[in-house]
Amino acid sequence: MQYVKNVAKIEIHVDKCIGCGLCVMVCPHGVINIQNRKAYVEYRDHCIECGACDKNCPVRAIQVESGVG
Repeated sequence: MQYVKNVAKIEIHVDKCIGCGLCVMVCPHGVINIQNRKAYVEYRDHCIECGACDKNCPVRAIQVESGVG
């Protein structure tokens, strides 16, 4: 499967992230991973901007803007 490159609008605010891993669990395409107790975008081009990570983050550390991703 191919995705549009470099367009996904997903941002993780590591200063707010508590490393709970909910974002990793709910992402249908494995976009996010945890390293050193912080979430980070590992595969940005796999993001379909569904917002599951954003909606499930208990501390609002993730922002996803729906668009062309």
